[in-house]
Amino acid sequence: MDQEVYEFLLKHLQGIMSNDIASYHETTAEDLTLYEWWVTPHRLDGLPFHEFMMTSNAERGSVFGAEEKGKTRFDLSNLLIQRYGDTAIASYTLLISTALPEGVKVAAHNESRVMVKLDGASQGEASHWKVVHVHKSPAYSAPHVG
Repeated sequence: MDQEVYEFLLKHLQGIMSNDIASYHETTAEDLTLYEWWVTPHRLDGLPFHEFMMTSNAERGSVFGAEEKGKTRFDLSNLLIQRYGDTAIASYTLLISTALPEGVKVAAHNESRVMVKLDGASQGEASHWKVVHVHKSPAYSAPHVG
């Protein structure tokens, strides 16, 4: 496993889960494209969509991706990182577990995140990773499976 990409991915996801907009900006490209099956069947572009969701979640004390308010954690099941130079693709099933009074509830969906390592030399910075595309799909049996 590519440790550099793995650590970046965890930082990126932890920022989202903790509604940390500064971290989200640090790890996400401004021209982000994404498909989120549970939100809309259309492509979403840019950062404002998630900024609004993260701000709203922070105000009500919930975690991004959790269906209800409670202590949460996330796990990456079947994680595969494919790296091709300064481009990497991470695919996995995201599991978000929430502790509720009636027990732990787990939500799951499949994700692919495309990351690129950008050269920061023009801004006097070191090279850094950014997420440029996300694709999410449901984690349930396909309709043709009986």
